[in-house]
Amino acid sequence: MSNATFGTANEDNTHLSKSDSKTVRRRSLALLATLIRPVRLRFWLTIATVVLSQAARVAGPALIAFGIDHALPSLQAGDNLPLVLTGVAYLLAAIATAGLTALYVTSTARLSQAMLLDLRVRVFRHTQRLSLEFHEKYTSGRIIARQTSDLEALRELLDSGVSSLASGLLFMVFTAVTVFALDWRSGLIVLAAGVPMYFLSRWYQKHSQIVFRESRVVSARLIVHFVETMTGIRAVKAFRKETENAETYGQLSEDYRLVTVRSINLNGIFQPGLVLIGNVCVAVVLLFGGFRVLDGDLAVGVLLALILSTKRFFQPVDQMAMFYNSFQSAQAALEKVSGLLEEVPTVRPPKNPVALRDARGAVDFKGVEFRYGDGPVVIPTMDLHIPAGQTVALVGQTGAGKSTLAKLIARFYDVSSGSLTLDGVDLRSLTTTDLRRNIVMVTQEAFLFSGSVADNIALGRPEASRAEIEDAARAVGAHEFITELPEGYDTDVNKRGGRVSSGQRQLISFARAFLARPAVLILDEATSSLDIPSERLVQSGLARLLRATSDAGSPAGAPGSSDAGSAAEGSAAAGGGRTALIIAHRLSTVETADRVLVVHDGRVVEDGTPAELIGGGGRFADLHGAWKDSLV
Repeated sequence: MSNATFGTANEDNTHLSKSDSKTVRRRSLALLATLIRPVRLRFWLTIATVVLSQAARVAGPALIAFGIDHALPSLQAGDNLPLVLTGVAYLLAAIATAGLTALYVTSTARLSQAMLLDLRVRVFRHTQRLSLEFHEKYTSGRIIARQTSDLEALRELLDSGVSSLASGLLFMVFTAVTVFALDWRSGLIVLAAGVPMYFLSRWYQKHSQIVFRESRVVSARLIVHFVETMTGIRAVKAFRKETENAETYGQLSEDYRLVTVRSINLNGIFQPGLVLIGNVCVAVVLLFGGFRVLDGDLAVGVLLALILSTKRFFQPVDQMAMFYNSFQSAQAALEKVSGLLEEVPTVRPPKNPVALRDARGAVDFKGVEFRYGDGPVVIPTMDLHIPAGQTVALVGQTGAGKSTLAKLIARFYDVSSGSLTLDGVDLRSLTTTDLRRNIVMVTQEAFLFSGSVADNIALGRPEASRAEIEDAARAVGAHEFITELPEGYDTDVNKRGGRVSSGQRQLISFARAFLARPAVLILDEATSSLDIPSERLVQSGLARLLRATSDAGSPAGAPGSSDAGSAAEGSAAAGGGRTALIIAHRLSTVETADRVLVVHDGRVVEDGTPAELIGGGGRFADLHGAWKDSLV
């Protein structure tokens, strides 16, 4: 199983096997290493600062022991220099601790923000590069969870958690060394206290890891439900789903609460357990050292330093226990993010690209087969030739394979076998820039991005002038309603085009396609959201759009194919317009086509001009008759 498959398959799996858990951990650490690499100099300087600050911090008890056992007797003998030096040294250690702590806190913050910026941008860019196949199976809510709650968990850890854990651990190590240096017997007592601490920590790690993985999954489900509800709020209102959605959200919130309570309960055992071990250790050192002081085997100053050091040894435990929660949560988040970054695009840029700046628009299917992933074949072996400049309508029942053919031409998917070419060049050999410039697809959704109407029309050609944008809008019949908007072409469409109707959004998308001037234009149910007056308005603009000659000049005809006829090829060769592929159930749009392909079960079962097929008494004739009856 590949890492990419593993990342998706185990997205919601909170109980991984040992081997899978090691793989996930290795993958997460590898991601962390790539984040550290660009800022490794600052990283090592921060580590050095943490080490020096903790070394200065643990010097206090040793200096106190020296002052009591050596400086005070010297002061009684009339020599005050040792006491003065001890006081000055203690003050300098305190100043050094404060200064170095401030330095590593600010350095850690800058370091964490640099790493998070790198990760945030990397996740966004990688998600955009992933193929349509990934986005159709990986819900938008889960992607949002990766960018929000997961990265927020990492931010909390990197901002303060790592520095607190590192400084606390170093402080405990240095304090233990100091205790051993003062009295090795007491050092063994402190070392013995580490045994129950280790087992308690291992218990907490094992159980909390599962809980925090569950927490990331439940959190993602909560976000998914919220995003889907808000995105589809019109459908929610239309079908009165508010109560049902609220119940579902309440159940998901309850699941999240239960997982959170479980993590709190685990911490409620872990943290008091560490504190108890620390207090018992201090009591043992006090009793053991007190009897030795009475026997003259241990100086009073050393005993005081041992008690202070032992107590201080366990001080970071509370803080480390608190941030261990952040660590576990961030570790689970890092696993999710690294899994997303492990996903590999199924549609990849070519290794040896072939340039095709000004395509004529001839499309050829040669022995093409297609299946989604490892599923059944949905497009059996197909040979099909679409000459440059021809307007082809694809019709057929829902699920016949029309949109799949369009997605293959747009290279949203790659063919499973055979070749699909544009002007004789395999689509898999074209650069992304040439492919997107020469092939444009207008979908039923007609998505508008936040920004002005002009910005949305210029999506395919950002460098277009205002005059070119307005000409494109006029060509498809959108100019009149745009000028009636509050700020005309500068009106902000925001909220996914909420300030314009669905028909107007589609007209804007037509203007976008007109301005892009592609060699091949694909219209996937692009007029389905238009009312009759708007559809009639669009038809004239659409006809001009399809007649518009590409920059390459008039296209030439091409030989016919072995599987599909070329009855309309002559009209295509004479037309001189761009190649167009129209998918529509409303046959009023199909009437503008030079050629009709009737698709059934992924195969082209009828091919000819609209008039020929209507008179042929086949599937298209039946569809056309049913459409005529619906108009009556």
